Amino acid sequence: MKSDRPELFRYIFGILRNKRCHPYRINGVEDHIHILTHLHPSVSLSGLVKDIKLASNEHIKTTDIFNNFHGWQSGYGAFTYSIKEKERLVTYIKNQEEHHRRITFWDEFIELLREHDIKFDERYLL
Repeated sequence: MKSDRPELFRYIFGILRNKRCHPYRINGVEDHIHILTHLHPSVSLSGLVKDIKLASNEHIKTTDIFNNFHGWQSGYGAFTYSIKEKERLVTYIKNQEEHHRRITFWDEFIELLREHDIKFDERYLL
């Protein structure tokens, strides 16, 4: 349920803090989440995503906060930005529901890939 999202976001916030990362904002909609965080130099991105997915998956199942949750997708997207962009990104993440009334997740993801000049084959994005 939408009302249970804050609990999940707080849980993920705690994971980030325990990994010595500095989370700035977490938010999402029914099919994905956005996390804006400073990545501690001792933490690998892939390891962090793995830890978030494993721990939050267990938390969701243990607390039964999302009845129809069947696990995270296998992939993820991560993009780097200058710290100068922090406030703009916090606002963007804060307004996810409004944002996704105008653009789908996939269209947004492809837009981000293009913005960051990342080559991709759409066949592998599904």
